[in-house]
Amino acid sequence: MSYDTIDTAAIGLSGALALVATVGLGTVEILAGKPYSPVPLKNDAGEVIAQPAVDPTIRTGLIVGALVVLLVWGLYRFATATPRRAGTTSDPGVSAD
Repeated sequence: MSYDTIDTAAIGLSGALALVATVGLGTVEILAGKPYSPVPLKNDAGEVIAQPAVDPTIRTGLIVGALVVLLVWGLYRFATATPRRAGTTSDPGVSAD
């Protein structure tokens, strides 16, 4: 399988979005300090006692964006694939000799 520029760009963009969402924003949460919480926590009086430094919808949006890029790339690869002829091998350069 060979990759062209579009393939490399799609894989790179998807990987970058996933890394920013998990590693990058996770690092921001750690640097923001305790208490850690993925969602705002309230005490019995209704006061917010812990909340995330970065809105969880941003992280979710980045992960969903990475998955959408992979989906679109997969559809592109499927649409541009050349069909194989019946009776041919997948690698014509290899012989049994």
